[in-house]
Amino acid sequence: MAHTVITRQEQKQRTRAALLSAALRLLEHKNLSSVGLREVTRAAGIAPAAFYRHFRDMDDLGIALVEESLGSMLPVIRGARSGLTDPDEIVRRSLDVLVGYLDTQREHFRIIAREKFGGVTRVREAINAELKLAADELADDLAVLPDFAGWNRPDLEMLTGLLVNQMLLLASTLLDVPADRPEEAGRVVEVARRQFQLIIVGRRHWLDHPAAGPARPAAHAAPHRAGRDDAAAAG
Repeated sequence: MAHTVITRQEQKQRTRAALLSAALRLLEHKNLSSVGLREVTRAAGIAPAAFYRHFRDMDDLGIALVEESLGSMLPVIRGARSGLTDPDEIVRRSLDVLVGYLDTQREHFRIIAREKFGGVTRVREAINAELKLAADELADDLAVLPDFAGWNRPDLEMLTGLLVNQMLLLASTLLDVPADRPEEAGRVVEVARRQFQLIIVGRRHWLDHPAAGPARPAAHAAPHRAGRDDAAAAG
């Protein structure tokens, strides 16, 4: 009978995975700040001393869970919009991918939704950093599209930050819907689609707004407004 030899590195990876899995289960109904190291190691079936071979403290473990959760989702969303040139379709496709991700990774994203406003500073900062990276990458993709000619970077980042935050809000809302109530989840998604459509309509007219963009030349904005005022007066 053949015996499988487990290397030290493989055993280390298994132990780390066991700790993350145990923490994931415990955090389904708790905040990270209320879960103790011994509680995690007991659930993982390892000695407390072994914890420190993988993580410095519980904050470190929480950051690893954030990276595991968003680190698996964001590349999928990025890949889904690859090759698209219609900004509205990019938003819709990203939304679809997010909803699909939540169907299979509810436990992972529950941590993001809860700890985004939680009491563990380092974990909250890790979430914000990942979300900012997602918004920055989306801004990079949109910046080269014809629809965004004339947009300055701060306005573009404002738009993508708004989109990312709306996606997080949608995810948080969906996580509160029981799994056996798909019709309610459907209503939540439909409302979200309409909210995103409102953002899409708004961005199409953003450059016509007098407050749009600190980098926009004043000489361009003033004649444009005057032209509309003159037309209104003539009518």
